[in-house]
Amino acid sequence: MIRFVTILTVLAASSVAAVEVRPAGREEAIANLDFREVIRSAKDRVFPAVVYIKVLQESHESGKKVSREVAGSGVIISPEGEVLTNWHVVHKAVEVRCLLYDGRAFSAKVVGTDKDTDLALVKLDLPADAETIPHADLGASSVLAEGDFVMAMGAPWGLSRSVSIGIVSCTRRFLPTHSQYSLWIQTDAAISPGNSGGPLVNTDGQVVGINTRGVMFGGDMGFAVPSETIRHLVDQIRKSGRVNWSWTGLQLQALRDFRRNIYFEGSDGVIVAETDPESPARQAGLLARDRILKIGGRAVAAVTEEDLPAVRRLIGLLPKNQPVRIDFLRGAEAMHARLLPREKGKVEGDQLDCPRWDFTVREINQFDNPELYFHRKKGVFVYGVKQPGNAEGAGLRRLDILLKIDGKDVAALGDVKRLHQAALAAIDTQHRVIVTVLRNGLVRQAVLDYLRDFEKE
Repeated sequence: MIRFVTILTVLAASSVAAVEVRPAGREEAIANLDFREVIRSAKDRVFPAVVYIKVLQESHESGKKVSREVAGSGVIISPEGEVLTNWHVVHKAVEVRCLLYDGRAFSAKVVGTDKDTDLALVKLDLPADAETIPHADLGASSVLAEGDFVMAMGAPWGLSRSVSIGIVSCTRRFLPTHSQYSLWIQTDAAISPGNSGGPLVNTDGQVVGINTRGVMFGGDMGFAVPSETIRHLVDQIRKSGRVNWSWTGLQLQALRDFRRNIYFEGSDGVIVAETDPESPARQAGLLARDRILKIGGRAVAAVTEEDLPAVRRLIGLLPKNQPVRIDFLRGAEAMHARLLPREKGKVEGDQLDCPRWDFTVREINQFDNPELYFHRKKGVFVYGVKQPGNAEGAGLRRLDILLKIDGKDVAALGDVKRLHQAALAAIDTQHRVIVTVLRNGLVRQAVLDYLRDFEKE
């Protein structure tokens, strides 16, 4: 999907004799091989399994429901036609089509997604008499080292497919706002818009990551979800349609926090930075600056920020509604607590289009809209305002929390849907409603006149 832009570079290829190549899973060198042959052999093992994905997607961001076409990439990982790609490629998809290397095209359905790691699993709709479907093997990202050659494959800029080559720049890249449960593989192989969901491939012809992010400054710098993370999660996505994360409300901090210039004593454990209100962690009595040493009897350590995602993933995969013992230090005193993880559930709210009112609404979600959740634990807010439109003329703004419509309480998406339908049914006799909203903690009222039909103008 076109979300991040990478400046394209031209790479000059040359023949190099006696190149030492370290394939995943073994240490012996492959000597006296032409480097181009090594790359071509690895490319040929995966390239036929790369698919070009076109998605018809529904969007509510502009203040009305619109359909738009987006493009991305994927890689087939099983003979049954399972395709790994990104969550953001197939998010809100109403139709998915995949183009294979040999020109065959298939419709596909979304098996499951996980927003937190930006992963998705799609399955090709194969006829019973379909020919053999090529697929690629998952390799071990854990054996990658900085300087290893890798290839980024996919469908950049809406083109059907391409391959670029580079090296692994960093095997354990921590991105502060995007490393909840996983680190990233950083590479200088060109990852352009549309490459999202395509495979990152080692010189042994194995998929070691799924390309997800790129940048448009500082040269070619792309990021891929490691195959080790994918292995942890793909079975859950396959079976349940999602990763059933546990939630505890624990906010964690590394022992050596260079960014904040804060350093704690000790060489093991992880620091509790804060606990969320009404969370299992707060109910268990954990406090900021506690140093957690064990979770369910398993020792944990986060010396630097690169260690945090693995600890969070361990917590996120704890059984739900089953008590787990937490051993920690509070100052010099050894203590323990009983923590009861809860199901994390949805990480974003459902949406609704309100024609003639000319805005869209969305459910408040504590993970997607924490700033709104602080004011109202349940409810709906204005997600998009059409321009020009009746809501804009009434002064309604994005992120306004809806409290009442014509004096009737609004607590859920169904309330808005019911009141909107009733208003449109009576438009011949009444075309104004008073909308009460909460904006930045202050209650405001707006008179929404929806007589004008901007769609017909």
